[in-house]
Amino acid sequence: MSLSDEIKTALLADAPLVALLTGGIYNDVEEISRQNTPGAFDATTKELKPCALIKYNTELPLRSGYLRAVNDPFTIYFYQRQGFDVIEQAMDLAFDDLNEKKIGTGVWNIEFDVAVKQQRDVALDCALGSLRFVAKRLR
Repeated sequence: MSLSDEIKTALLADAPLVALLTGGIYNDVEEISRQNTPGAFDATTKELKPCALIKYNTELPLRSGYLRAVNDPFTIYFYQRQGFDVIEQAMDLAFDDLNEKKIGTGVWNIEFDVAVKQQRDVALDCALGSLRFVAKRLR
């Protein structure tokens, strides 16, 4: 199982988080769209439901003395049609689920890096927030 799958599994185990993100949590697509993630959109109104997308960034060496140790950064994007009330609650829950945890094979620790709040996704015309973490792990 990939680290991305293990992160998703950890988030899906949080029932209050899943209840907030009615449009789902995705990690196997490039972007949220009606074609790639139809479950993220209401079947009747076609409006975006609160959802999240896990994306990986550039893996970097971990200067630790271990030749196979890496920093494996990832970002979780949170989307909501309007407002920020749901996604900010979801961001708080996801933070608690992941920060300073050992999730995934060979992971020593997942550390919070940065949060971006109250942004706008122009392509989806919706509210956007994100959390970035770095998994310190053995490659």
